[in-house]
Amino acid sequence: MRGILICISTLLVLGYLIYFAENSKSQTSPVSVEPSKITTVKSFGATGDGKTDDSAALQRAINSKIGQITFPKGIYRITKTINIDLDQLGPTSLSSDGTATIIMAGAGPAFRFIGTHEGTASPHTVKENVWLNQRSPMVDGLEIVGDHPEACGIEATGTMQITLTRLTIRRTLHAIHFVKRNRNVIVSNCHIYENRGVGVYYDHVNIHQSNVVGCHISYNAGGGVVVNKGDIRNLQIGTCDIEGNMGDKDSKPTANVLIDSEGAMVGEIAIVGCTIQHDHFAPGSANIRINENAYIRPHSTEHRDGNITIADNVLSDVQTNIEITSARGVTVTGNTMWKGYTHNIRIHDCHNILIANNVLDRSPRYHYADGATAQVGMLLTDCDGISLNGNLINGTGDETPALEIRDSRRMNITACTILDYSTIGLLLKNVSDSRVSDCLIRTDLSDSEDAQAVQIIGGKDNQIVNNLYKK
Repeated sequence: MRGILICISTLLVLGYLIYFAENSKSQTSPVSVEPSKITTVKSFGATGDGKTDDSAALQRAINSKIGQITFPKGIYRITKTINIDLDQLGPTSLSSDGTATIIMAGAGPAFRFIGTHEGTASPHTVKENVWLNQRSPMVDGLEIVGDHPEACGIEATGTMQITLTRLTIRRTLHAIHFVKRNRNVIVSNCHIYENRGVGVYYDHVNIHQSNVVGCHISYNAGGGVVVNKGDIRNLQIGTCDIEGNMGDKDSKPTANVLIDSEGAMVGEIAIVGCTIQHDHFAPGSANIRINENAYIRPHSTEHRDGNITIADNVLSDVQTNIEITSARGVTVTGNTMWKGYTHNIRIHDCHNILIANNVLDRSPRYHYADGATAQVGMLLTDCDGISLNGNLINGTGDETPALEIRDSRRMNITACTILDYSTIGLLLKNVSDSRVSDCLIRTDLSDSEDAQAVQIIGGKDNQIVNNLYKK
C-alpha cells in the first residue's frame, strides 16, 4: 500500500513538472504566425510593366473598398481617369514608397477624387457621411507622368481634408487641379515639374484653408501656383522653391504665383519664406502678381479683395518681382529682390498698403550680360493710403527713377535709403496730402552728375522734411 502511494505521489510531481515546463515554454517562446498577405494593385491584375493598360485593374482596386491602395515598384500605364467616388467607397488613400510611376496616356486627370462636401470648414457644416466616408483622402509617394496632350495629374472636387504629399508630377497639362468646392487642403513636399499648364491650379474654385508647403514648383508653362478667380480664403504658400513657371517668349503673361481676383472674392493669403525666380525673357513675367493684368480697370470700387501678406521671400529675374493691382490691406515686408527688369515692385490702384523693410538691390554678382539692363526700382500709381518705411533701393537703371509715385494721395514715405540711382532718386508727380521724411537719398555713381535726388511735379499739400540729399 505504501509503495502504491509513493508511485502515485511521484507521478503527480512529474506531471506537475511537465505541465509547468510546457506552460512556461508557451509563455516565453515566440509563437509562429503566418504573415498576412499584403494586398496591392497587383492583387487586382495590374502588371506595372509600363506597356499593359492597367486602367481597369487600378479601378478594380479602388472599387474593392479596401481603402489603402498600395503601388509596389513598377510603371503603371493607364489610358482612362481613375475615379475615386469617396461617398461610395469610404476613406481611400493611394500610396507608394517613391518607386511607382503612373503614366497617364489618356485625356483628363490620372486620379479624380470626388466628394460631396458642400459646407465650410466649420464642424457644424460637415455632414456625417463626409466624416464617415470621405474625410482625409490621401496620395503619397507616387510619380505621375503625362503621355497625352490633355493628361493631368490629380483633380479634386467636393473634398474635405485632401492631403497630397511626396509626389512627383511632370509632363502633364495641369499637375494638381482643384475645381468647384474643396476645404482644408494640404499639398506638401511635392516636386511639380515641367508641366504644360499650371503647377497647383485653383480653377474657379470655392476653397478655404489651403496650404502649399515645402514644394518645388518649377517650369510649368501656365504658372506655378495660380488662383483663377473663385472664392479663395486662407491660402498659405510657404517655404517653397518656385521658379521658371512662365513658358517661352510667345506665351501668355503669367507668374510664378498668380492671384487673379478679377470678378471674384480673393483674400486672406500669405506668401512667406519662398525663393521665387525666373524668367525675364517671358513677356509680362512676374514672380508674384495679384491680378492678371496691372492695367485693367478695377473690378470693385470698394477694393474689397486683399488682406494679403508677402513676407521674407527671395525674388529675382522677371519683368516685375511683385505686382499688385486693385487690392487693399496688403503687407509687403522683409523681402529681398533684384533683377526686376521693368520694376522690382509695381503697385497700381491700391488702398492701405504697407511696404516696409525690403531690399531692392543691384548686386555686382548679377550685374553681367543683360542683367545690367534691369531697372529694379519701385512704381506706385493711382494709390491712396500707402506707407513706405525702411526700404533700401540701390542701383536702379538709367531709364526709371528709383522710387516713382504718380497720381496718388496720403502717401507716407519714411526712413527709406535710396542709393546710386542714375536719373532720379524720388519722383513725385501729381501727389497730394503726403509726407516724405527721414530718408537718405544719395548717388555716388561716377556718371550721375546730372541725377536728381528729388523731383516734384504738380501735386499739393505735401510735407518734405528732415531728409538728407546729395545736391
